[in-house]
Amino acid sequence: MEINKENRKRPSSDSLVQQSQWQLHNSDPPTVAFARSMDLNRENKKRASSDSFLQWSQWQLLDSILPTGGFAHSFGLEAAIQASIVSCPEDLQTFVIHLLENTGSLLLPFVYSTTMSPDSETRRKLDKMLDAMLTNEVSRKASISQGSALMRVAASVYSEIPYLKSMREASLSSGVVSFHHAPMFGVICGLLGLDSATSQRAYMFITMRDVISAATRLNLVGPLGAAVLQHQIAPVAEAILNRWKDRPVEEACQTVALLDIVQGCHGYLFSRLFCS
Repeated sequence: MEINKENRKRPSSDSLVQQSQWQLHNSDPPTVAFARSMDLNRENKKRASSDSFLQWSQWQLLDSILPTGGFAHSFGLEAAIQASIVSCPEDLQTFVIHLLENTGSLLLPFVYSTTMSPDSETRRKLDKMLDAMLTNEVSRKASISQGSALMRVAASVYSEIPYLKSMREASLSSGVVSFHHAPMFGVICGLLGLDSATSQRAYMFITMRDVISAATRLNLVGPLGAAVLQHQIAPVAEAILNRWKDRPVEEACQTVALLDIVQGCHGYLFSRLFCS
């Protein structure tokens, strides 16, 4: 009788097997938990490394060393100086703010739309629309020149995105080569993972950077004064961005027509340093 009582207290071998299986499925042994933790850490490090590399690519898009031809253009500033519209640093500040206003109202919608949909069909459609909206030949040629250079450079530099090269080759083979700068910039921003707000802010930044650089080479302001001016205009640029960002291309418009007229006169200058 005592033996039977002892046997009843002792669990059977089947119950021990079931218990061990339940423990195996519901609580990992230390070695398994450690292995899973290592895999998770490895995955997180890989993702962090990928994000960090992507940031280097995004920053390079804004680097002045990227040979996209932006420094060959003054955005109408050279013509404005020769027309005595801009003759001092105060006039320059007003000119830059008006240029940013035009950039925000006319070009940001194209940057926004292609950042959200960075595909060939959207870019071709917006290329044609912007080509019709740029009313003076100087700005149209400048936009195509910078956009084509940006497309060529991006296809070579960002080799990890083969879509850029294939898109360029397909456009060239079809005879469609009018890569306007604003839509092309949005496409590359979208493919590099930039959100729409950042891509639009970046476009405003490179516009401000390039026109102030042109002012330096035209001896209108020194390098230190240019840096101070850029810092002073930054809050105004942010306000302009907030006023015009995230708008559809149907709302694109010119807000400062005088700048467009002055830039159109650039081709008639007797002597000139810039292409536009």
